[in-house]
Amino acid sequence: MRKASMLFLFVLLALSGCSQKQEAAAPGQSAPAEEPLKATVWTDKGELYLEHPALIANQKVRFAIHLTRLSDFKAVKDAACQVQLAYGGTPASIYPCDPSTHPGIFGANVQPGVPGEARLSIQVNGRDLTTTFDVGPVKIASDERSAERPAAPTEETVNFTKEQQWSLDFGTAVIGEQVLRESMRGAGETLPRTGGEANVIAPIAGRVVADTMFPIGTPVTKGAEMASIIPPTSSASDLATLQLAETEAKVNLEVAQRDRQRAERLFAAGAVPERRSEEARAVETTALARLETAKMRIAQYDATRTADGVEAGIRRFVVRAPISGIIAEAKAIGGANVEIGTVLYRIVDTDALFVSGVVPESDYSKLRQLSGAEVEMPDGSEVRAARRLVSVGRMVDSETRTVPVTYEVDNRDRRLAVNQTVFLRLLFTPMAKTPVVPEAALVDDGGRPIVFVQRAGESFARHPVKLGIRNNGMVQVLEGVSSGDRVVTKGAYLIRLASMSSQIPAHGHIH
Repeated sequence: MRKASMLFLFVLLALSGCSQKQEAAAPGQSAPAEEPLKATVWTDKGELYLEHPALIANQKVRFAIHLTRLSDFKAVKDAACQVQLAYGGTPASIYPCDPSTHPGIFGANVQPGVPGEARLSIQVNGRDLTTTFDVGPVKIASDERSAERPAAPTEETVNFTKEQQWSLDFGTAVIGEQVLRESMRGAGETLPRTGGEANVIAPIAGRVVADTMFPIGTPVTKGAEMASIIPPTSSASDLATLQLAETEAKVNLEVAQRDRQRAERLFAAGAVPERRSEEARAVETTALARLETAKMRIAQYDATRTADGVEAGIRRFVVRAPISGIIAEAKAIGGANVEIGTVLYRIVDTDALFVSGVVPESDYSKLRQLSGAEVEMPDGSEVRAARRLVSVGRMVDSETRTVPVTYEVDNRDRRLAVNQTVFLRLLFTPMAKTPVVPEAALVDDGGRPIVFVQRAGESFARHPVKLGIRNNGMVQVLEGVSSGDRVVTKGAYLIRLASMSSQIPAHGHIH
C-alpha cells in the first residue's frame, strides 16, 4: 500500500512538472536561447519569482512573472501588475503586464531605452495581493556581448516548479530565533493539595439525623450543615426508669402546688410570715423543672431510637463542612448509630490540585535548574502551566530509582479529576535565543533529519541539520541552517521525492 502511494506521488510530481503549454510570443520576439536571469523577492504578503532574458537597450524581452500569496501559498489569480524601470532621478518607465491566462503567471514585454543601471520593481494590485516587489538594481547592456549572464550555481539544488507548489499542500517559513527551555516529559498523577482534603467526623456518639443526603460528587461550601447527631441520654437508658422518673416528678409537682396554695392562704390570713409563701413557690418551680427534664429525657430516648420526627428542643450536635469542595466519600446514613470519630463524609477541594511526577535518579542534578512545569491535559486539547512548585523529593525510591516532583495546578474549570494520570512536562532554566524550525519542516532522510531551504522561487537546497531541544512544536537547530533562511514547512517530503526522481524536468513553465 505504501509503495503504491509513493508511486502515485511520483506520477503526480512528474505530470505537474511536465506541463508544456504554449503562449503566443510577442510580435518580433524570438525565444531566448540561453538560460534566463532569475530573481526571487519576498514581502510580508507575497512572493515574486521572476524570469527574463538579459536586458539590452532598445531590445524587447519577455518577463515571466510568478506571483504567490503567502497566506496560503497559492497562485495569485485576481490581480494586475506592472514592471517599473527607474533610471536615476528620472520617472520610472512602466510596462503593464498582460492579463493572466493561467493562475499565478503573468507576462510583460519590457524594452529598456538606454544602457546603464536601472532599479527594477514590480507592482501588484488586486483582491488576491497588493504589494510592491523591489527587485533591485539591474544592468542594461548596450549590446549582446556585454549583456548580463546568469551566475553559476554555488550549491546543488532541487527544482520544484511553481505549478507543483501551487497544486500541492505547500508552505514555507523564515527561520527565527526563540528562547527555548529544555524540558523533561513524564507520567504524573493528580492528588488533593495539602489542606484541600478533610473528613467530616462524628464529634460524639449517638444517632445520625440526616435531613439532606450528599451523594458523591456533590459540591458543598465551608460551614454547610452536613448532618446532626442526637446523643444518648446521660441518665438511666431504659424506658421504664425514665417513665418512673416522670411520674415521680408529676406527683412532686402536684404536692408542691397544693403546699404553695396553702401557704398563700395562711399568709393572706396573717397566720404565717411571707417567707413561708416564698419557700412554697420555690419548691413548686423546682418540681416543675424536674418534670420538664423528665419529659425531655423520654423524648431524647425516643429520638435516639428512631431519629424520626425530631422535635424542636431535642438536644443534638450539628456537624458542618470544614472546607469547601466536593464529596469524595459519603458514609452518613440517617438513623444509624455512630461512635465518636466515625467518618461521615470526605470532602476534597478540586479548585487546585497537586500533580506529582517522577524523575529518574540519573537526571536528579537537572532539578537544580527547574524553572516551571506544564501539565498536558488528558484529551490533548491544551497544555496548562503549573501554578507553583510544591516540593522536590530528596530521597530516591529504592524500587523505582526515581525522585518525586510535585507542582500545584489550577483546576477551577474541573478539567482534571483527583487521582487522574496525566503527563507532566518539567521546564528548566531558559537558554539564550537560538535558531528554531517547526517540527513539520523536518524530514527523515535515511535516519538523519534534513530540511529544505528555499534558495529561489523554484530552487531548494537539502540541508542535514543537528537538532537540540524541542518545545511547543519548535526544534532547536544547532547546525545546518541559520536565522533568516526560508525552510519548507509543508510539502518537504514531496521535494525529497522530487530529488530522488530523474523524471522531473528542469523546467516546465507556461510562459
